[in-house]
Amino acid sequence: MSPEQKIAELGLTLPEVVAPLAAYVPTARTGQLVYTSGQVPMVEGKLHQTGKLGVDLGVDEGRAQARICALNAVAALKAELGDLSKVKRIVKAVVFVASAPDFTEQPQVANGASELLAEIFGEAGKHARSAVGVTSLPLDAPVEVELIAEVS
Repeated sequence: MSPEQKIAELGLTLPEVVAPLAAYVPTARTGQLVYTSGQVPMVEGKLHQTGKLGVDLGVDEGRAQARICALNAVAALKAELGDLSKVKRIVKAVVFVASAPDFTEQPQVANGASELLAEIFGEAGKHARSAVGVTSLPLDAPVEVELIAEVS
């Protein structure tokens, strides 16, 4: 089953690539690697939720936002490659979590992105990861996700 078929089976639709919010491009390719720019949880051109984990949102809400971010990053990969079957492996995900100083559950929030990537790409979606707590993100987004993918 192709990644696109898996996305449909999950009841999801790949969104349009989120337009850059500043001076950058959605993806950059070098050799067999594609890097996505950080993706915030935009849905139909609007930020789905704002705020900080541990203040405004709980872990489950953060996981859902990370999932949206990862789907946006996959959409950027699709736009770059034309076909998600060209993704040999998701090498790394970096998940930034806007959070209160005493919030320590960034890894659980990041699981929303990691689990979606494994659902879409199977074994090829399992990756190295960093989950980083930050004081704020663009547009007051609660989560931002960037990916590095090995491609054919």
